[in-house]
Amino acid sequence: MRSPTRPVPQPGTPPGAPWTGHERGTPGYRRTTVALFAAGVATFAQLYSVQAVLPALADGLHLTAPRAALSVSVATGALAVSVVGWSALADRVGRVPVMVVSAVLATALGLAVPLAPGLGPLLVLRALQGAALGGLPAVAMAHLAEEVHAREVALAAGAYVAGNSLGGLTGRIVSAGVADLLGWRWGVAAVAVTGLAATAVFCAVVPRARGFAPTTSRGVAGRVRRALTDPSLLVLHAQALLLMGSFVTVYNYLGFRLLQPPFSLSQTVVGLLFVVYLAGTLSSSLAGRLAARGRLPVLLGSTGVFVAGCLLTLATGLPVVVTGLVLLTAGFFAAHAVASGWVGARADPGIRAQASALYTFAYYAGSSVVGWLTGFAFGAGGWGVVVAVVTALAAGAAVLAALGLRGRDRAGSMGS
Repeated sequence: MRSPTRPVPQPGTPPGAPWTGHERGTPGYRRTTVALFAAGVATFAQLYSVQAVLPALADGLHLTAPRAALSVSVATGALAVSVVGWSALADRVGRVPVMVVSAVLATALGLAVPLAPGLGPLLVLRALQGAALGGLPAVAMAHLAEEVHAREVALAAGAYVAGNSLGGLTGRIVSAGVADLLGWRWGVAAVAVTGLAATAVFCAVVPRARGFAPTTSRGVAGRVRRALTDPSLLVLHAQALLLMGSFVTVYNYLGFRLLQPPFSLSQTVVGLLFVVYLAGTLSSSLAGRLAARGRLPVLLGSTGVFVAGCLLTLATGLPVVVTGLVLLTAGFFAAHAVASGWVGARADPGIRAQASALYTFAYYAGSSVVGWLTGFAFGAGGWGVVVAVVTALAAGAAVLAALGLRGRDRAGSMGS
């Protein structure tokens, strides 16, 4: 339950007035948004740094594609498992201390990853790093809701999401470019140094929390159970699991295909293809505006775009493959934007934090489990089998959404 500690008022407000959050244009707002932007860069640059160098890692350690992909899966899986625990800890000790510990610990582990002598130590370090990174996405949005004025939260959240996107893009491009010249270890090390710089910025500029009031963990299990008994929330969590698993599968294994004939691209050029992530930044914003007229059609349409893009990657011409990559990326991020926002609108206020944490868990569980298992499809039948599996998973997500969410997509309704 809430502590009786009284929130600190904004400067210039009458004594005893409640804290209403930093407003746009104030130093506190600027520092908060810069800090969360840097946190997003630090998190997602390091989380996916090895994805762009999986072929080089597989060659260097003499691994099959599915075994190399474990270096991505163990990190995202550990992050998924850690989210609820980090969230509960932050309710007791504060959002800022948890985010600082998370960022510093993850960066220290990231600097050790390139030193791993073999697959076993590499997977242990990546799992620990993923678990450490979970503290940032677990509490970042809650921190913004407490520290930024209500009318500015969406804008501030955009800065954090932009940091996520830029971090994921930077981590992949930097690691691929450096790996092409010096090997995968130097590529991953370069991203760890980037994460160190972003972490230093975050720790230096994040303001002290003024809207946080500690809570106990009493009743958390009951709230989680309530979130797990809502059929609509379960369908939305399934969207995260199936679509994220499909999306990560494409990015895990497409690089292996593009390094081989008829493409025969270099590791650097393959890494540069991650620039298409910018299509997701645009599509997620557009999907948010369109969803105001009805979420379900946008979710289903975005999934359809994702499937169409996947099918185009079967082509043997590079321009068609890149077009497919743009479409599937745009479709995925649009679907994710709709589904993740729908969770908050659907859940009762008392279980909203738990519902969001479970969505995050499903999202990264899909990345970890599905993204790894589909590697066996690649090994058994090549890219065509991967595309068949991915499109089947996405179609399954669409069917679940059409059956389980119909009539519940009125925007602005808490029951939507």
